Amino acid sequence: MKIEKRISSFSRLGRILLEYCNPEMVPGARGYWYDEIDKAVAHAEVTNPWFTRESVVKAMKENAALLTEEALNAWIEPWRKELEAAHDPRTVGIVMAGNIPMVGFHDLLCVLITGNRVRAKLSSSDPHLLPLLAMILESDDPGWKQHIEFTSDKLTGFDAIVATGSTNTSRYFEYYFGKYPHIIRKNRKSAAVLTGNETTSQLDALADDIFLYYGLGCRNISKLFLPQGYDLNRLTPHFNRYSEYLHHNKYRNNYDYHKSIFLVNRTPFFEGPFYMMTEDSSLSSPVSVINYSYYNEPGQLRRELEGNSDQVQCLVGDYPAIPGLLPFGTSQAPGLADYADNIDTLEFLIQKI
Repeated sequence: MKIEKRISSFSRLGRILLEYCNPEMVPGARGYWYDEIDKAVAHAEVTNPWFTRESVVKAMKENAALLTEEALNAWIEPWRKELEAAHDPRTVGIVMAGNIPMVGFHDLLCVLITGNRVRAKLSSSDPHLLPLLAMILESDDPGWKQHIEFTSDKLTGFDAIVATGSTNTSRYFEYYFGKYPHIIRKNRKSAAVLTGNETTSQLDALADDIFLYYGLGCRNISKLFLPQGYDLNRLTPHFNRYSEYLHHNKYRNNYDYHKSIFLVNRTPFFEGPFYMMTEDSSLSSPVSVINYSYYNEPGQLRRELEGNSDQVQCLVGDYPAIPGLLPFGTSQAPGLADYADNIDTLEFLIQKI
């Protein structure tokens, strides 16, 4: 299948997903694929209560927005010569994560857009959504069936591997997959830098960075770096539109559990209406908890961030003294070239296998 056809198929997939997410914008869009996507969304929510309809549709929108012919062509442009050349497809095993809806889609896209075959082990937390997207691709061109395979069994018969897991599981991945060309990802978390001069709209957007997908993604902000003396009460009005999370059973269980731990251990914490904040040096925090640290001057903050760079997925803020900060509200909207762990997946698939 030529690269032009691959791009065309994914572009069609993007249009179908957008029509599902925005049916009011496309009269008559409630056709066959609308119903099939709706069934998959319902199954996903039953299988994994964290995958609410709202969360799944949000993930679909973010992914579909990237699947335009213009965006796809711009993304692959540095590799166009290699992708236009004929080559024998290689089989790439993918160990999918399942922390947020469709989190493995970008890996699937990378493998297929490079003309290779996917053999993917789905997460038990997200077994419905990616097979549905494969069905939509196959409806555009049956040739995709020879390139996509999902399994719940042990992965075998691959030439290279892309595996996403925790820092602990990465040790097992290294042991089992280390002899193959591989990308093995570990735990990473994201943080935000505040100066105290943020606008109302920036703090509203920060709430999205923190709370979308219940804070379960590696791009969710789990740590705030605050100027000395920052008043935590300033954040509450901006975060409150997510207060309905307390009505979500699993989120509420996390909130109650971690609050009881803080109380038993006499750990000081700031209690918001549906979240807690505690002063902690760690980048990683549990569901319903936001860690924070104070800084005195940008040099100190830069040194701390540089020392933790191998643990950071992305940084958000509006502080010229700290380079590389993403705008508030964009952490959960990565572009096609915003690769997990900053490892260029296209380069790996084109040059290393």
